[in-house]
Amino acid sequence: MSEIDLQSHDSVASSTNPARANFLWQQLPYILALVLAIAGVAYTNISHRPLVGYWEFLSLAIAAVCVVAKWPQLDNKQAQFRLLWTQALHWVAVLVAMNIVLISSVQQLLPTPASSLVLLVLLALGTFLAGLSLLLPQICFLGVAMAATVPALSWLKQSMIFFLLAAVLLVGLGMTFWLYRGDQRVPVSPQTNDQHES
Repeated sequence: MSEIDLQSHDSVASSTNPARANFLWQQLPYILALVLAIAGVAYTNISHRPLVGYWEFLSLAIAAVCVVAKWPQLDNKQAQFRLLWTQALHWVAVLVAMNIVLISSVQQLLPTPASSLVLLVLLALGTFLAGLSLLLPQICFLGVAMAATVPALSWLKQSMIFFLLAAVLLVGLGMTFWLYRGDQRVPVSPQTNDQHES
């Protein structure tokens, strides 16, 4: 390879690294919102205590992500103002629905882990609808991913014993094969070779 080819290859590689870093930086708010949603449900399932303020904070954070993601695509003040008031109304409606679930008379009907899952479903629905109205596929995917965590978490909780038994079985099989391989590698002593020759 000539020196010119090496320089052009290095320049292409160096230009793709900033592009990749820029793409990851742009996707960071969506990934962070998904991780926070899953962490909230996991914490609630473990501690059996509701995180009322956490879900409200998360819905406001996702509202801010929606506005920030759509803002650069708008070219005039009227469109920016319409974005602000429609998103404000949308997320206020989501917060009102969440607070209806958190009313004490409704809380008596739902156990704590179930109310957290209901709050996550409401947050996922609000996120998906916001992404749909703003034509932002990342926000739509975030809503779908948050909604998918609800059955995934309940399935994981129900099948934890199955996973534990499967892990014990795999460890037992691994130990059996490891011990079997160890028995086959026992070296033959020189005395047994001399006995066979005589």
